Amino acid sequence: MAIIKEFREFAMKGNVVDLAIGVVVGSEFSKIINSLVEDIITPAVLTPALRAAKLTNLSELTIPNTAIKYGNFVSTAISFTIVAFTLFLVVKGMNKMNKEKPQQS
Repeated sequence: MAIIKEFREFAMKGNVVDLAIGVVVGSEFSKIINSLVEDIITPAVLTPALRAAKLTNLSELTIPNTAIKYGNFVSTAISFTIVAFTLFLVVKGMNKMNKEKPQQS
């Protein structure tokens, strides 16, 4: 029973609980960012480019006479860049809000 008591004490420490909450909130925040990127930003950016290339989907970009679909890679790289930039803007906004709070002594 000592191991159960020790585990309970470990699990209930503030840092572990804070970490668990952070993981859960981070997971849900990830869904919001991914939806923003996949459903709003990426279509707004890629639709004009796809129309100019006379394509309906980036996966249609292939090297002729091969199975290499570089369009999928390009799509993933663009999505990564958009997600990274979106997170940068969110963190920048949060940092700005934190700086504007009056410091309490």
